[in-house]
Parts: sequence; C-alpha cells; structure tokens
Amino acid sequence: MNQPLVVLNPESAVTERYSAAANSREEALCCPVVYDKQLLEVIPAEIIERDYGCGDPSAYVRSGDVVLDLGSGCGKLCYIASQVVGENGKVIGVDRNPEMLAVARKYSNEIAEKIGYSNVVFRCGRIQDLAVDIEQLGEQVDALKINGTERSLAVLDLMNAMRMQNPMIPDDSVDCVISNCVLNLINPQDRRQLFQEIFRVLRPGGRAAISDIVCDESVPVDLQNDPELWSGCISGAWREDRFVDEFVAAGFHGISIDKYQTNPWQVVEGIEFRSVTVLAYKGMSGPDLDCNQAVIYNGPFAAVQDEFEQFYERGRRTAVSNRTFERLQDEPYSDSFNFVHSYEEVLEADAPEFAPDCKGVRSPQETKAGLSVQSSPVSNNTTGDCCGNTGCCS
Repeated sequence: MNQPLVVLNPESAVTERYSAAANSREEALCCPVVYDKQLLEVIPAEIIERDYGCGDPSAYVRSGDVVLDLGSGCGKLCYIASQVVGENGKVIGVDRNPEMLAVARKYSNEIAEKIGYSNVVFRCGRIQDLAVDIEQLGEQVDALKINGTERSLAVLDLMNAMRMQNPMIPDDSVDCVISNCVLNLINPQDRRQLFQEIFRVLRPGGRAAISDIVCDESVPVDLQNDPELWSGCISGAWREDRFVDEFVAAGFHGISIDKYQTNPWQVVEGIEFRSVTVLAYKGMSGPDLDCNQAVIYNGPFAAVQDEFEQFYERGRRTAVSNRTFERLQDEPYSDSFNFVHSYEEVLEADAPEFAPDCKGVRSPQETKAGLSVQSSPVSNNTTGDCCGNTGCCS
C-alpha cells in the first residue's frame, strides 16, 4: 500500500499560520505602517486588527484605476484602495486562504453602504497562477461527480481550460498591481512565474507597487527550512538587490526602490530584514523604429543608462527609437528629459528599424531636415521699434 506523501511546502506553514491569524491577531506578523486615518474610518475593527503588512502600496493607486491586490488577506488594503479609485474604479483582491477571505467578504456590503458604491470583489486563487479561480474550479469538478484518476485528470483539464478561455484575471486588464508583504511567502520555484503573472495582467503603461521584506545578505539554507521563520516573512525574504532583479527579468522598466526602511525590522543571525516598496512599470509593445526623434537628459548626473542599455549624457541630443521616445515621456522619466521632435513627421509605416549603431548623438540637422531657413538682413533701425520699416508687427 502506498504511503501518503508528506508535503514539504513552505506554503503549508503559511496557510496554517495565517488561518489562525485570521481569527486572532498575531503581533509577530506586523511591521509598523502608517495609513491614511480618513481611509480607515469606514473599515471595521476586525479587518484592521487582522491586517498584516509592511508598507502602504495604496499610495500609488489613482482615481479610476482597476487595482489587483495580491495576497489581499482580510481586505484592508482593498477597502483603502476602493476609496481612492472611486466609483468608476475597481479593486480585485486575490488570496488563497479561506479564513482570510471570509473576513474580507463579511463586511463588503457594510463598507459599500458607507462609501456609497460597491467596487471590490475577492477571488480565491494562488497569486503565482492568476488564471485559475480555485473556488470555481472546485465547483466545476464537483459538478462532474467523478472520483479517482478521472477526477485528477479533470482538474488538470479544467485548469488548462480556465487559462486558455476564461482566466480569473485576464491579460492586460489591470492598471495597478499592489501587494503588501506577501510575495516573500511564495515558494522559490514559483517566483519567476509569479512575476510573469504580474506582468501579464498589467495593461501597457500599468504599474506594480510592491511592499515586501528584503534582507541585506543571503538567507542560509537552515533558516530557509524553518517553517516558523518562513511564515513569519523572514526565511523567504529576497536579498535586496535580487528583489529588484526579479522585476527586470519579468520585463518591467522604470524600476525604483521608492521606500526603504532605514532601521531593520528584525535581525536574525546578523542578517538585517527590512521593508521596501518597489515601483515598476510595464512598457508598450511593438517594434523599435527610427522616427528621427531625440531626447536631452537634464541631469543631475553626468550620464545615466537605462534598462535597455541606452546611454544618455547630460545636455546632449540622444537619438532614440519611437518606443523609447514614448516611454520617456511617461512616468517616472518625464521630468528628467527634454524631447526633440522631428520637424517633418516620420510615420511609423515609413520608418526604418532603429539600429543599435544609431544610439548616439542626434545632430540638430537631422531633426531640422527639410526646414527652409532664410537669413534676414540686419536692420539699421535704431529707433527701438522692433518692426523697423517692414511693419512686421502690424
């Protein structure tokens, strides 16, 4: 007789600990965070008391946004964001813990009445697989009324069908992805997929604002294997430089560490653990074409290099592709550059591919090509009238 498998999975420890924390507050899971008190007024005490986080990514949410909260827990961040996005926005909370979801859903009608509209939904799912709604999957499998091997195969087939035909969170459907101290709880082997999922669901131009715990040195294996430390947001913490690398590998740009906790939250075996908030953007897709455009980097540094190895010297007209030209006019770059359009518009349909050897200085003569400049004779007028005898001002 086959022995049952023992699942050595950090997520099991996370599920057990957070299920208990949904019913009774656990101070060890908390990292002090200051929220907007006005936005907390409509949120019941039970939700506030069962909140566990290390930052406030709701600060990056805007009016009218579609917001996705990864690991939404009892819903505090979702209900804060719901007030920021307003009646025309929408907030989706995703969590795999039934006890946490029960608390979040219990107060949805009450909060909707207080703010005057309902714009929050909670879905049961794994944040590294945002296509599969676990509750819907369970309902569909139960409806088949099959068992054994056939049931297992049916689960796999239904999951694939969800991903292909009706994903829980569709591609390019979200303006802002937020998460508060959850990503570190995910299995290491699932983390590349996790970031790919965040990138997938964001619309072009969308942003991710992730608050999480990082460490200044690599966590040794013995600490990684400690379920108590893992579920306590310690063992699974990224080394701070590698956390940023995850965003780069997924295809994000404009990545910045926007908040960095100076004093560590905890120190374990000499390793410092602290909260950070990383902000990152999803770019527009399409070919890089040469539309005769340039940008001028304003400073304060002598030169900078972006994620795509484009080099910008302060004060110099740098040749850029059409996509880079568009990207730099948006946040977080726009205040750092001046933008030089081509005098004669180059349509994308007529533009050649932007070749790597073009990534240098763009001569002013290129952007002015075709512009007829006529020299005006020097006036001998000394009357102080700028128009002289020509009547140019009339």
